[in-house]
Amino acid sequence: MANSTPLLSQPNSAESESTPPPLEKHHPSLDSSIERYIGDFGWAQFFQILLVSFAWLFDAQQTFVSVFTDAYPSWHCTTHQHGCNSVSNICYLPKNSWAWDWPSYTSIISEWNLQCSSSIITGLPASSFFMGCLVGGFVLATLADSSLGRKNMLFLSCLTMSLSSLLTVFSTNIWAYSALKLVCGFGRATIGTCALVLTIELVGKRWRGQVGVIGFFFFTIGFLSLPAIAYWNKGSSWRSLYLWTSIPGILYSILVHFFVCESPRWLFVHGRKEEAVAILKSIAPPSHSGGSTLSFSGVSFEQETWHNGNVYSAITILVQKKWAFKRLSPVMVIAFGIGMVYYGMPLGLGNLPFNLYLAVTFNALSEIPSSLFTILLIGKLNRKFSVLAFTTISGIFSIMCALKGKEWTRLQIGLELVSFFSACFAFSILLIFTIELFPTSVRNSATSLVRQALVFGGVFSPMLVAAERRNGISSYVVFGLVIGCCGLFAACLPETRGKALCDTMDEEEHREKVACNVVGDVFA
Repeated sequence: MANSTPLLSQPNSAESESTPPPLEKHHPSLDSSIERYIGDFGWAQFFQILLVSFAWLFDAQQTFVSVFTDAYPSWHCTTHQHGCNSVSNICYLPKNSWAWDWPSYTSIISEWNLQCSSSIITGLPASSFFMGCLVGGFVLATLADSSLGRKNMLFLSCLTMSLSSLLTVFSTNIWAYSALKLVCGFGRATIGTCALVLTIELVGKRWRGQVGVIGFFFFTIGFLSLPAIAYWNKGSSWRSLYLWTSIPGILYSILVHFFVCESPRWLFVHGRKEEAVAILKSIAPPSHSGGSTLSFSGVSFEQETWHNGNVYSAITILVQKKWAFKRLSPVMVIAFGIGMVYYGMPLGLGNLPFNLYLAVTFNALSEIPSSLFTILLIGKLNRKFSVLAFTTISGIFSIMCALKGKEWTRLQIGLELVSFFSACFAFSILLIFTIELFPTSVRNSATSLVRQALVFGGVFSPMLVAAERRNGISSYVVFGLVIGCCGLFAACLPETRGKALCDTMDEEEHREKVACNVVGDVFA
C-alpha cells in the first residue's frame, strides 16, 4: 500500500512524461482509493473469495474426468489358444479368446468397442473438450471485460459446463459424446480466468498472491475427488461419474448468481460508480475507518478511450499496443508448453506400470505442496526466474520418464510426479504473473488468452498419449522438450513483483514509458 500508481489522466507538460505524476495528495488514483478500503482483509471478502474459488473444484472435475471414463480397461484371456497371453494385442485375437475384467459399461472404450480404433478416434473426446476450451476462450474471453462482467460470466460458464456434462450421460456413441465434450469445454473455458481475476480484484495488493492461490487449492480438491468418486463407483457405468460431478455444479451456479459480488474495479472502469461503491461498502472490513464514509468524488479517473462497443476491442488493443503484445506473446508461448505437461501427464498415467487410481491421487496431491509453496513464497519470488526455473526442471524430469530399463521403470512415477509438480508450480506463478502484467480493463481477456494457450497445449496431449499406447512413441519426451523450450521465453518479460495493479491501458502505458525513460537515463 506504500507504493502509489500514476494518475489515470495523462499529464500535459512534457516534463511529466519522464517522471511519475505527483502523489495523490488531492486527486488520488482509483487503485489507491480502492486500496484504502479493501487493503485489509475482512470476513466478507473471505466469504466471497471462498465462494468464487469453489468454481475451480468443478473445473478440475470436468477437466480430468475423462482419465477414468475414457480409460483403456484391463482384460484377461479366456483361453490360451490362438496364442493369447498378457502381452498380446487383442486386436489380433479372436473375440472369444479374451474378455474385459469389468463390465463393458465401465468405460467408453469397452462399451463402444473402440479398443482397436485409431489414436485419433480414442483421443477425440478429450481433444474435443480442449478444443471447446480453446474456442470458448476466444469467443467468451472479452465478455467478462466488456458487457457481462466477471460474475455473470462465471455464472453462465459454470451453468453451461455442468448442463452439458449432465447431458453426456445420454450419449449413445463416440460422436455424440465428443460433441457434448466440445460444448462442455466451451462453457468451461473462462471459469478459471473469471474466478481468479474476480478474487484478486476483491482484495488489496498485499493479499492478491495469497487469494489467487486459494483457487488452485480448490482445483486440487476437485482433482483429488475424482479418484475417490471413481473408486467408489468402480464397476459402475462411466455415466455415474458425470452425474456425480455435474449436478453439484448446477447447484453451485445458482449460488453464484445470488451471492457473489461483481468486481468493483470492473464496475468503476465501466462507469457504474454507485454499484461499485455499494459493493466496496459491503465487503470492506467493519472496523475500517472509511467503511461508513466511502467516497470517490475526488478520484482522478478516466475511462478507456478505445472502447467502441465491439466485444473484441480488448483483444484488438492487446495486439495493437506494442508493449502489450510484447508481454502477451511470451506468456502465451510459455502457457502452451506448460499446458502440454499439465494436461498431458494425468492422461498418460494409464501408460505407466502403476495403479491408475493411486497415480491420479499422487498427481492431485502434488498440487497441494505446489499451492502451499506459492502462498508462502509468492511475495518473495521473482516471477521471471521462477517460471524459467520450474519449466526447465519439469522438462528435464519429463524426458527422464522415457528412459528404459528395470531401474528406471521403478522410478518412473517419482520422476513423473516431480515433473508434474514443477509444471503446477510454474502454472500458478504464470497466472499471477499474467494478472500483474495487464490492467483491469483487459486483464480478464489477457488472462483468458493465456489460459487458451495452456489449453491449446492440452489439445495435442490425448493424441500423443494414445499414440504412445499404440505405437510406442514416448509422449513424455515430447512433453519435456516443449515445456523446456517454451519456458525460455520468460526472459522476455518485465518483473512485476511488488508493483501496484493498473486499471487502464493508458495508465499501464504511462508506467511503461516511465520505466523505459528511467532505464535510458541510467545508460545515458
